[in-house]
Amino acid sequence: MELNTLTNQVIALAGIAQAAALVQQLATTGKVDEHAFKILIGSLLKTESDSVLDVYGSDLINLKLGLEHLDSQLTGYEIAYPDEARYSASLVFLESKLSEQTAMLKTISIGLERAKAQTDHFNLLHENVLANLGDIYVQTVSKLQPRIMVNGVPEILQRQEVALKIRACLLAGIRSAMLWKQCGGRRWKFLLFRKKTQIETNRLLNL
Repeated sequence: MELNTLTNQVIALAGIAQAAALVQQLATTGKVDEHAFKILIGSLLKTESDSVLDVYGSDLINLKLGLEHLDSQLTGYEIAYPDEARYSASLVFLESKLSEQTAMLKTISIGLERAKAQTDHFNLLHENVLANLGDIYVQTVSKLQPRIMVNGVPEILQRQEVALKIRACLLAGIRSAMLWKQCGGRRWKFLLFRKKTQIETNRLLNL
């Protein structure tokens, strides 16, 4: 399986964008696109796969939300969804810092194995599974600087179930950022080949 292709990079970028979009949904409404959320949480536990798309359930429709928001970010001169753009950029930056933290990576690996075991007894989106994923985020990524500050409605952000889902989404966004880098994604390439990335995003969206 060849990883280093523009198509694979865009699929992983869509995973990051989907995570950012869901964080924004949760922070402002307390609700979430259940299917898009389930795909994202599933990608965290898919540690072995036959292809990059397989990480997201082997169907581009599962990344429709992410592809749409990524396409909006790449089209035009004004930044669409500025908070989401900030979350996405932060996830890519924090992943690069996390990749140097061996102990944190081990903590994440152990935690994800525990989450997989939990899904033998609970469904994927059960509060116990989400609590575990949220705890992994608190123990690892949230300790890196600069921390991701989520904007939203204070009363909604204070709700425990919302906080757990947001942390799980951010952890899944980190997973997608890792995948993007494994596929040859680099910030300078993204800036240099922005138009090519936008064309490929639009092509996948139309599929």
